[in-house]
Amino acid sequence: MNTRMTGLPTQEIELRQVELEAQGKMRRRQTLVHILRIAVLVVTLGGWELAGQTGWIDPFFFSMPSMIVSQIWTWLTEGTSQGPLWVQVLVTLEETGLGFLIGGVGGVIAGIALGRNKLLADVFSLYIKIANSIPRVVLGSVFIIALGLGMASKVALAVVMVFFVVFANAFQGVREADRNLIANAHILGASKRQVTLTVVLPAAMSWILASLHVSFGFALVGAVVGEFLGSRQGIGLLISTAQGAFNAAGVFAAMIVLAVVALGAEFLLTQLENKLLKWRPPQFTEIGH
Repeated sequence: MNTRMTGLPTQEIELRQVELEAQGKMRRRQTLVHILRIAVLVVTLGGWELAGQTGWIDPFFFSMPSMIVSQIWTWLTEGTSQGPLWVQVLVTLEETGLGFLIGGVGGVIAGIALGRNKLLADVFSLYIKIANSIPRVVLGSVFIIALGLGMASKVALAVVMVFFVVFANAFQGVREADRNLIANAHILGASKRQVTLTVVLPAAMSWILASLHVSFGFALVGAVVGEFLGSRQGIGLLISTAQGAFNAAGVFAAMIVLAVVALGAEFLLTQLENKLLKWRPPQFTEIGH
C-alpha cells in the first residue's frame, strides 16, 4: 500500500484506490486508442502502396504514398511551378483568414442584431433564406468575373461560406438565452446594450464558438475553390495544375497540405474556445478534448 495513504481513514483509502484504478483504466484505453489509430494508418497506407506496387491499382490514376511523399519533398526542396510551397500556403491562409474573420464578425453581428430585434428578423428572414438556398460555391465564378483573379474574389467566397454558418448559430444562441435572466437584468436597470453584452452574448458564446470550428473549414474550402476556378497563386492552383497535368500524386499532396493546415487551425480554435469558456464547468469544456 502507498505510504501516503497510511494514517488516512479506511473509506478515503478505498476511494483513492478506486480513483487510481479508474485513472489507470483511462490511460490504458488512451494507449489502446493511439495504437489502433496508428495501426489503421499503417494498414491503409501499406495496403495502398502494396496495391500500387503489385499493379492491383494503376498508380497513374490513384498514385501511391511513396509518390505523394516524393511530390511533397520536391515541392519543399525545389518549389512548385508557381513558386515556393510556403508562399502558396501563406496565400491560401491569408485568403482563408480574412474570409473567416470578416464572415465570422459579420455573422455574429447580424445574428445578434436579428436575434435581439424581432422586427429586423421578420423583415430579413425571407431574404436570408433565399440567399442561403443558393449553392455558395457557384458564386465563385461570379466573384472571379466581378473581382478578378486576385485575392478579393477568394476572400469574398470565403466570407459567404462562413457568414451563414456563424449567423445561424449566433441567431439561435441569442434566441436560447435565458429569458428570466434578461428580464431580471432589465428590472435591475440594465440598458438593452448592457443586457446584450453581459447576458445574451455570454449565453450565445457556446453556439458561436461551436460554429467557428465548422466555419473555418468552410472558409478554407471557399479560398481553395476560388483558387481552383481561377488564381495566380495558392494551394487551389496547385490542385488545378496537377489535375491538368494528370498528376495524381500532386493532387493528393496538395490535399495533405490542406489537411495539415486545417488540423493546425482546429487546434488553435480549440485552445481559444477553452480560454474563452473557462467559466463553464470542466465536464463541459473538456468533452472531446
